[in-house]
Amino acid sequence: MADADGVPAISGAMLGFFRRIVRRYLRRGFHGVRVRGGERLAGVSGPLIVYANHGSWWDPMLSILLAEEMLPGRRHYAPMDARALARYGILRRVGMFGVEMESARGAVRFLRTGAAIVGGGGVLWVTPQGRFVDARVRPLGFKPGLAALAARVGEGCMVLPLAIEYTFWDERTPECLAQFGEAVVVREGEMAEALGVRLEGALAGAMEELKERAVARDPAAFETVVCGTAGAGGFYAVGQMLKAWMRGERYRAEHTVRGR
Repeated sequence: MADADGVPAISGAMLGFFRRIVRRYLRRGFHGVRVRGGERLAGVSGPLIVYANHGSWWDPMLSILLAEEMLPGRRHYAPMDARALARYGILRRVGMFGVEMESARGAVRFLRTGAAIVGGGGVLWVTPQGRFVDARVRPLGFKPGLAALAARVGEGCMVLPLAIEYTFWDERTPECLAQFGEAVVVREGEMAEALGVRLEGALAGAMEELKERAVARDPAAFETVVCGTAGAGGFYAVGQMLKAWMRGERYRAEHTVRGR
């Protein structure tokens, strides 16, 4: 069910169940889910849009986790291709709303529903590139919808960039890294075109900062929100366990023992 503006009705029970599944998937898929800049969300109570680069199908799961971790007291929503949502209608119960991609009607609905969400106290999570794009590609190539929506919400709307990278460090499973950048606050009377330039620049800056931290390979530079799998498994792991037992040491699965 949805209201007249297309804002879906969220089921608390369904959302709680879905969040548990998301955590389980992330724990199995990554050595760690690590975040920087989460303090930028502290105390934010006004209109808020979070926008991220879109490099993987993991991105929505990460957004669901971060929404729960960083802003547990607010309702969170995200647009989804209407055809895909028709196949998985249950996702409406956790805050997804359908948008017809590449159509004028879809653009109008996105603006109407997005403005109703943000203006009503909800948080909207979007990927303005509109497709999977490698994190190294520049320019980022935003679709116009994000800037148009933020300009429609108007002065004081906070638009927060979220950079995401998936990279391997020392373990067989990758690291999921996220960096909240400097917020863009909509100015009085700001036009969508000028706002779009600022939005793209803010996300590009956050992505460059995250890239430097990823290259440094130091988990201490992040807040670890999920600890996942470690070690190589199989015969290699058995050998390591036997070696630790013979030395009277505690077995550690990691190839390189780091602070988590």
